[in-house]
Amino acid sequence: MKFHFFLPAVFLCLLMAGCRTNIQTEARKQSPFACVDSFDFQQHSYTMYGQAEMKYTFSKKGNMNFQKWQTEFRAELKEKIGLSKIERQLKGYKPKAVQIDSEDIGYALRQRWIIWTEPTVPLPFVLMLPKGQKGKAPLMITPHGHSKNTESYAGIYLNEEDRISGEEGERNVAVQAAQEGFIAIAPTARGFGTTRSKQDIASDEMRSDHTLLLHDLLAGRTPIGDRVWDISKLIDWALENLAVDETKIIVSGNSGGGTATLFAGACDTRIAASAPSSYFNTFSGSLGTFRHCDCNYVPGILDLGEMWDVAGLTAPRYFCAIHGIKDKSFPIDQTRIAFKNLQEIYKAAGVPENCELYEGSEGHRYYKQGAWNFIHKYIQKQ
Repeated sequence: MKFHFFLPAVFLCLLMAGCRTNIQTEARKQSPFACVDSFDFQQHSYTMYGQAEMKYTFSKKGNMNFQKWQTEFRAELKEKIGLSKIERQLKGYKPKAVQIDSEDIGYALRQRWIIWTEPTVPLPFVLMLPKGQKGKAPLMITPHGHSKNTESYAGIYLNEEDRISGEEGERNVAVQAAQEGFIAIAPTARGFGTTRSKQDIASDEMRSDHTLLLHDLLAGRTPIGDRVWDISKLIDWALENLAVDETKIIVSGNSGGGTATLFAGACDTRIAASAPSSYFNTFSGSLGTFRHCDCNYVPGILDLGEMWDVAGLTAPRYFCAIHGIKDKSFPIDQTRIAFKNLQEIYKAAGVPENCELYEGSEGHRYYKQGAWNFIHKYIQKQ
C-alpha cells in the first residue's frame, strides 16, 4: 500500500536522516556536534528528540522488576502531566453532580448532567442508562475529540450535517455502548463547550485549548492531566451512584478522545480496558512532525519515554489501538512501530494476547468493528 500524505519538506528531511523506521534512533546516530550548512527546522527537531533522556523507555529497563518500572514511571508521568499536583491540591475532594434533564430514547434513558470535578469546574456530561438493566452493568466512558459539538458521542447533534458526519464516522460511541448494554458517560472535554473561555464563547470559537494549555503551564498543569482527572472523578461518581461493575470499566474515544483514553488508562488502574482511536502513534513521528492541536502536548514527555511506553503502563490490563491506514495526522507506519514496541512490553508482562491493533480502511475516524470485537473478547474473559 502506498502512502501519499507526508509533507514534501518532511519527506526530504526523512530521506536525509535515512529510513524512517525510528526517528529517535536515526537522530542518535548523528554526532551532536556535527555542524550543518543551513538551518532545517524539522531536522533540528529530530536531533532534539534523539537527545531526549527517555528515562523509562522499556528498552532501557534492564533488570528492573516490571512492577517497579511501572510504579516509578507512572508516578513521574502523573507529575509530568500535572495530575499529581491536582491530586495533592484536592485531596479528599468528592465531586458533586446534578441532573439537568432526562429523555427516553427507546433503548436507553439519556440524561444531561453537570459534575463538579473541581470546585471551580462544572463539567457537563451525558449519561446513558440502558433499558432492562439487571444487576451491575459495565461502564464505558467516551471522551470526544476536537468538535464544536460536545454531545455527538451520545447521539445529540447540532443539525443534519452533524448527524451524518457523526454516524458515518461512527463517533456515536456512547450510543453504541448503551445499545450493547453498557452504562455510558460522554463527558465534555476541557476547553470545549461551556468550558471554553468567555471570549471564545462570545466569538463562537470551537475550542479554547490553546489558552487552556498556556494557563495550565503557568500552574504546572496540562490539559491532558486535567482531562485524566475528569475521567477519574467521573469513575468515582459512577461507582458511588450507579450500578456499575467495577471490574468492567472501559474508556474509548477518538482523536483527542484517544489521547485522553491512552493517558487515563496509563494513570488510573481501575480502568480495565482502553481503546484509543486515531491517536496511538509515536510522539516524535506525529506530534513532533506535523502541526497538532496544543492540548496534545506535554512538556518534556520524551525525557520519560515514547508513546508506547506510556501505553505500556496499561499492561497487563487490556489495550486496543484503533487506527485508520489513511490517517494523515497520525501516520500508520508510526502506529505500527509503536505497536511493535508495545507488544514487547505486554510480552514482558506475560499477557501478549491482551494487546491489539485494529487497522481501519479509511482515515482519521472511529471504527466500531475494531472497538467492539475487542471489547466483546475482553468481556467474555471476565
